[in-house]
Amino acid sequence: MDKKSLTKPTIKDIPQGRLGMWLLIAGEFVIFGGLMVAYLLYRIRYEEWAEMASHTNVVLGATNTFVLLTSSYFVVKAHQAAQHKDSKKITIYISLTILCALIFLIVKITEYSQKLHHGFTFSGKELAASGKAIESSYWGFYFLMTGLHATHVIVGAIVLFIVMQGTRKGKNFHRIEVAGLYWHMVDLIWIFLFPLLYIAN
Repeated sequence: MDKKSLTKPTIKDIPQGRLGMWLLIAGEFVIFGGLMVAYLLYRIRYEEWAEMASHTNVVLGATNTFVLLTSSYFVVKAHQAAQHKDSKKITIYISLTILCALIFLIVKITEYSQKLHHGFTFSGKELAASGKAIESSYWGFYFLMTGLHATHVIVGAIVLFIVMQGTRKGKNFHRIEVAGLYWHMVDLIWIFLFPLLYIAN
């Protein structure tokens, strides 16, 4: 047995793409984690936020949770196909993932339209004008966190589409894993947002 086989792997041995993605994911968790902690501190302090949370649509939120979990399954299958350099299966599974992303966004737009129809806006002007300034700040957090997450869904879908196009040409199959890590991060963040914003009322 040579000395190289006994040497412990170092950070230099990690593929640069994977390492870069893990660093990006760490940064994203810091951003969303900070928002969630701030939200929880306000939520604990102001009982009025429980009433505002009751106006969220749990059915639509649960639907989007199911859609994203399903999309993660498709990404896993795409990664398995990439290990065998099966471009056809990669195209199928990534296309299904992108379809899930579109469904998620359509549901989210539907939900936003409902909130706006009932006067719940990002700035909460109508609530603030009626003397409910504390309640209005809830919707600021709601739209900020869900809107930022939706932006990540869009970015993730675009990245997956670009990577898929590359694999259809027989190139860069390893990028499926890297893009998949980003997508799993998007799903995981939503798993935290869903109970915080929809269930804990």
